[in-house]
Amino acid sequence: MNRKRIFTRAFAVLMLLALAACGTKNNDKMGDMSGNGSAMTGEAKNAEEALAMHKELMAQENALLSEKTELWEKVFMAADKGMTMQEDGKNYGDFLLKTIEDAKEEFSDEEFAWLKESATEISNIENKLTELEEKYPDIMQKSMDGDMSMPAGSDTSNPPDDGSMQKFPVFDGKDLDGNTVKSDELFSANAVTVVNFWFTTCNPCVGELGELDALNKELAKKGGALIGVNTFTLDGDEKAIAEAKEVLAKKGATYQNVYFDSDGEAGKFTTNIFAYPTTYVVDRSGNIVGEPIVGAITEKKQAETLQKLIDQALAADMG
Repeated sequence: MNRKRIFTRAFAVLMLLALAACGTKNNDKMGDMSGNGSAMTGEAKNAEEALAMHKELMAQENALLSEKTELWEKVFMAADKGMTMQEDGKNYGDFLLKTIEDAKEEFSDEEFAWLKESATEISNIENKLTELEEKYPDIMQKSMDGDMSMPAGSDTSNPPDDGSMQKFPVFDGKDLDGNTVKSDELFSANAVTVVNFWFTTCNPCVGELGELDALNKELAKKGGALIGVNTFTLDGDEKAIAEAKEVLAKKGATYQNVYFDSDGEAGKFTTNIFAYPTTYVVDRSGNIVGEPIVGAITEKKQAETLQKLIDQALAADMG
């Protein structure tokens, strides 16, 4: 399995779905790229108007990122895993502009002009979103509806046709400190194991690390555990491991994160995850319990669903 393909898919997912994590549906394209209407030029008179404006801006950004996907794919490929972490508050449009400029030779003049214009517009949208979020601190939370959309035809769970429970893919990997971690030993040792797939530049992923650490502590009291799988660290990429450890430390997350070979069973499973973050609940026998939770558990809907599946696994283990 080509490791670059994993990272490229991850970036594409971030671009097309990060906004969906905040409740934006990619149901229709917005119109002229430079004519973003009142959302860009107007001022919100109250929190209700600000919320509507916030959602409209996110829809506009999502539309830009949904056009000419082959060009964006080239941008993601150029960025590759050498990207540095996107710190909170950093303008993503500016990051895109730099990536596009660095990869200028890979595009025709027309393609470069379109990408640059799109990224500039995204930068402007990001600035307006930041302005709204600073004036109305709770607007992001309200803007999120907990519904994470996924590309048509994608299926992260792939349940078997016979109705039996799907096994979590086997892996023989290591944690970020180099300790051996085998899936069969990991799952059999816990009444329930929560497996969270994330990557370092995914803002919703990084945003939930603190909550995941707290959940891990709660699970430990019940004989369970939570582990993370940072997709950038597959195959033991040393730079990616160092970056992941830095991000985890900044967020105070101490739970175990693991990696494995990208061409193994678990690695191939990972490349078929099309939305991040995605979280699985696994029982002591290594069976996946229920459907994957797509989107950050900082959202009420995701948190409630995750807790329900955890309780289900714990009850079955006691029974």
